[in-house]
Amino acid sequence: FIGPNGAGKTTTLKVLSGLLYPTAGKVSVLGFTPWDRKPAFQKQFSLVMGQKNQLWWDLPPMESFLLNKAIYEIPEPQFTHTLNKLVKLLDVSEVLNVQVRKLSLGQRMKCELIAALLHNPKVLFLDEPTIGLDVVMQKVMRDFIRSYNAEFGATIILTSHYMDDVKELCKRVIIIDHGKKLFDGKMDDIIETYARNKILSIELSEKTTEAKLSKIGEVKEFSYPHATILVPRKEASKRAAALLQNFAIADVNIEEPPIEAIIRDVFQHRS
Repeated sequence: FIGPNGAGKTTTLKVLSGLLYPTAGKVSVLGFTPWDRKPAFQKQFSLVMGQKNQLWWDLPPMESFLLNKAIYEIPEPQFTHTLNKLVKLLDVSEVLNVQVRKLSLGQRMKCELIAALLHNPKVLFLDEPTIGLDVVMQKVMRDFIRSYNAEFGATIILTSHYMDDVKELCKRVIIIDHGKKLFDGKMDDIIETYARNKILSIELSEKTTEAKLSKIGEVKEFSYPHATILVPRKEASKRAAALLQNFAIADVNIEEPPIEAIIRDVFQHRS
């Protein structure tokens, strides 16, 4: 799920996991109604919230892992096998017996994921899993989520403000705003549905003026020899041909606008 602050992303995950009752409608997850909170359902999913923690603050992560082992009634062989695999994948063996409050945010988030995955959930809800992490740690988390999904086949539903999370992890994207669904489909379909323009990225071989280039389209950048021009999507080829005919061009590429810009445009027009 993607959307601006207040769109209802976290609320949706809370309803799907049974923490909240919906004001209307029905929800089914793994054949269960989430807010019935049946143990058989609760043992099959996990919810990880980037701004909340389930680890005990003054205890080392290992104590929280053992608590979850008891809560989920995980057999000892399964617990040991899963724990060892997750610890190796996330490279946290050195912090298992360090108090949680002494861990870095990245280390804590890794341990939060381990705690959530010890019982091998079929569905994993992730609410802003990379929030506050530096770019290196964000990539580590994304790589882990991708590899976990591939190895265990778990369904992963996440919310994020970081488009890199969405682009690298999600096959299906749902855009919501104020509880309303604006789009539901593949990432590429967002471009086809909402991108009204394309970008001509050009390298000039002779100097010209921004005013002259503006006859082709909206000049977004101009610093000789490079320029980018925004043109109507359906006229991109025609405008590129006009550019080549009327200017000395060393190179030209027709590009899609960044997905971030498309999403931002969707919300701006919605508001």
